[in-house]
Amino acid sequence: MVTGEANPRETHDETPGTGRIGTAICVTVREFVAQPPSAGQDIAPPRTTAPQSKSPQDRPPAKPGKSEYRRNLPHLQAEGKAVFLTFCTKSRWSLPESVRSKVLAHCLRDHGRKIHVLGAVVMPDHVHMVFLPLHDLQDNPYTLAEITGGIKGASAHSINKALGRRGPVWQDESFDHVLRSDESESEKVDYICANPVRKGLCRHETEYPWIWREWIEGRAAADAARSSTPEGGCATCPPCATRSPSGAQIHASPEASGRR
Repeated sequence: MVTGEANPRETHDETPGTGRIGTAICVTVREFVAQPPSAGQDIAPPRTTAPQSKSPQDRPPAKPGKSEYRRNLPHLQAEGKAVFLTFCTKSRWSLPESVRSKVLAHCLRDHGRKIHVLGAVVMPDHVHMVFLPLHDLQDNPYTLAEITGGIKGASAHSINKALGRRGPVWQDESFDHVLRSDESESEKVDYICANPVRKGLCRHETEYPWIWREWIEGRAAADAARSSTPEGGCATCPPCATRSPSGAQIHASPEASGRR
């Protein structure tokens, strides 16, 4: 399937894997090639602490759907496989820095609820994600259409409200690819999170504010939440969940979150 993770002027074809619903999904958003920031310039406000994994009891019923749907391109998901997802801004519009944290927060909003996010990065004109779709309490999988539509719709509303604008924010079509058995989830996340460095937006990915990796930013937030809870315990459902300073439940580890 066509993805937009490389240079905005370059695309390549990949054949998505097939299988059952529930496979991890990697989402990629195409980025805007920007000039590197000048010396000493802050490219964005401090990194936002986004919601993380929630208790399974918080999961809403999954909307009826299929493991495959089509707009202009086919979209597949498979049981137990991660998905690489990319969606781009309308007309390659560059997102103002003031709203990029909002986009990242929406990418992580359903972490542990509808999806298990492995990594995400918000570029100036596209977004990349790698995640696993979860199941509701009746073991029905959340479909790619529901997941992607929710992220794009909610983030577009927040962006337009913050900027006092109207109209579409994202392209209708998204680009997704089910990771093959020989593709490493962590290597795919490392690849998308290196995009800001490749595009000259920063010298190292740790300097880029709109980036999230489960085992780095996610673990750091979990550790901070645990240390703020009496005796290092969990605020709501020990031992799997803790709460971030903002009050959002967060899981300390992939094993604790439960991918189903």
